Amino acid sequence: MKHTHLLNALMGAAASCAMLGACTSEKVTPAGQSETGTSTVETYGAAAFFETTSYGMASSAGFAFSPDDDAILVHSDETGIFNAYALPIDGSEPATLTASDTDSTFALSYFPGDERILVTHDTGGDELNHIYLVDEDGTSTDLTPGEEVKASFAGWSDDALSFYITTNERDARFFDLYEYDTESFQRELVFQNDEGYTIAAVSGDGTDVALVRERTSADSDVYLADLEAGGAPVHVTPHEGNIAYGVYDFTPDGSQLVFSTDEFGEFSQAWTYDIATGEKAELIAEDWDVMYVLYSPSGDYRVHAINEDARTTLKITETATGAPLTAIDLPAGDIGSVRFSRDESRIAFMLSSDTSPNNAMVADLETGEITQLTDALNPAIDEEDLVDAQIVRYESFDGLEIPGVLYVPHGAEENPAPALVWVHGGPGGQSRAGYSATIQHLVNHGYVVLAANNRGSSGYGKTFFHMDDRRHGDVDLQDIVYAEKWLAEQSYVDAEKIGIIGGSYGGYMVGAALAFEPDVYKVGINIFGVMNWVRTLESIPPWWESFREALFDEMGDPATDAERHRAISPLFHADNIRVPLLVVQGANDPRVLQVESDEIVEAVRANGVPVEYVVFEDEGHGFSKRENRIEASEAYVTFLDQYLKTPWSPEGSPDGEGEAAETSESEE
Repeated sequence: MKHTHLLNALMGAAASCAMLGACTSEKVTPAGQSETGTSTVETYGAAAFFETTSYGMASSAGFAFSPDDDAILVHSDETGIFNAYALPIDGSEPATLTASDTDSTFALSYFPGDERILVTHDTGGDELNHIYLVDEDGTSTDLTPGEEVKASFAGWSDDALSFYITTNERDARFFDLYEYDTESFQRELVFQNDEGYTIAAVSGDGTDVALVRERTSADSDVYLADLEAGGAPVHVTPHEGNIAYGVYDFTPDGSQLVFSTDEFGEFSQAWTYDIATGEKAELIAEDWDVMYVLYSPSGDYRVHAINEDARTTLKITETATGAPLTAIDLPAGDIGSVRFSRDESRIAFMLSSDTSPNNAMVADLETGEITQLTDALNPAIDEEDLVDAQIVRYESFDGLEIPGVLYVPHGAEENPAPALVWVHGGPGGQSRAGYSATIQHLVNHGYVVLAANNRGSSGYGKTFFHMDDRRHGDVDLQDIVYAEKWLAEQSYVDAEKIGIIGGSYGGYMVGAALAFEPDVYKVGINIFGVMNWVRTLESIPPWWESFREALFDEMGDPATDAERHRAISPLFHADNIRVPLLVVQGANDPRVLQVESDEIVEAVRANGVPVEYVVFEDEGHGFSKRENRIEASEAYVTFLDQYLKTPWSPEGSPDGEGEAAETSESEE
């Protein structure tokens, strides 16, 4: 299996930020009502959907439960900006731990013996995250200072006397591993990374670090470095041919490394490597990809998640026997971010569904009682007005079955609706079922949405995943063309009113569809999409060095494939784009530079078609601030209402020519 956690770094992961749901407890009056067929539903503005609080759990590498196990550490955008909070497990009011009003701050870990915490944030979306100590009095200290420094938290030592951080301060291309003293914060360089490894995990006893090296998008290896003995890392996964290996974690006693492999089938499975003997053994085999494996502090319990047809299935077992944990009956929905209390009497987790964003939950493993700690959905929204996702499949040009996630407005069967094909980021991402404020907002305003998982998407096996390698803008684009054909055949879709929307790599697909298949879609919404592959692949951030080779294997090396990159770049074929276009961009985006959007806007405006442009000066590759997410989502609906519900044509414009729209104030 391709390592999507690395390849998606190009433009997939952060694209999901553009569709995050967020909210406050303040009630928002619905914008009105809409009647679709025999159904009447309230229609809501973007503010209602994004005034839905987004919650996230502290890092799996840290302590999510407080030292006395009476609270969990989360981050939330309750104020419009993400900050860290302590949620008491008795359901009482949360305590505010950080109060940033500029940059979103994300919780990492409690300290082992007190209520100090570690958090991380970047500046204006530049992705140069630093790690900060927040004392119990709220004082914040940057533990990783320096310009152009990017840092990540890597976990605690078993004795609680130290913790680990990776930074690229020595060499912008590579991340070294430092051990920090818990009290003095003096640090020691414990692994100097001169070979471009990805540092994947550190054993609790501090003796070993697991490393991953990406050779190609289909071929990777795991290494183990002995931090005490030194010397060259041990090659854990020697092999021939293309096999993708990765790292889940060490077992709590440090005796085994749990790693992933697709050697024995289409999907990524979990195996163990015995550090003392070098023996390997199968641990978990499922019919779909195993997403992660984690353990309780003592190792008595094991959790693993499965990416089952775009939904998450979670299993908790007794490690010794493999028997399912029967003490609790887990609720229906997608369960993620499972964290054990320090005494292992409870677990905390996030629970979501298609119509409800993440809520923080705590389950008592002795009594089976489950407590919901948050109520994320804006109370102004009636959940009955939202829609469930449907998993569908359609045939592409060559008969290949393409999976997708479908959202149909209430009443559309009686009154066919305009529709959108939603294209995910990547290359190699996946649209998954679950709550999306942006998609629910679109559907609530009468748009069918089909989130297509074109060939090259993760989650459907390694063969499917690699079908687009060096064929981007070709076979994957045809899958998106055939998504439109499938929608046009559905009874609930107005076949004359189908548009396309996508973020990041999905934004590229929007541009490609409009430039190379100009007669298919009536409108396009490009959210920070690549328009010039020649520039993008030559300007990737230095900290991507560890997987540059794999990225170039996937997309092509700009030194030798520039002609093909130019051929698939929408910018150089923009004269073909003859339908209305909305472009949305973060000014600080380090992955897809603003110039990509500037140039496509200028080029398409020259065609005399309406082009609208929104730039957020305080965002990067994805939008983290609530006010910006609201503005973006409102822009999508306003644009679609104007140009898709009543399709635009140049004949309807003055003098038979289209008119370029004015730039949004956000650009100025």
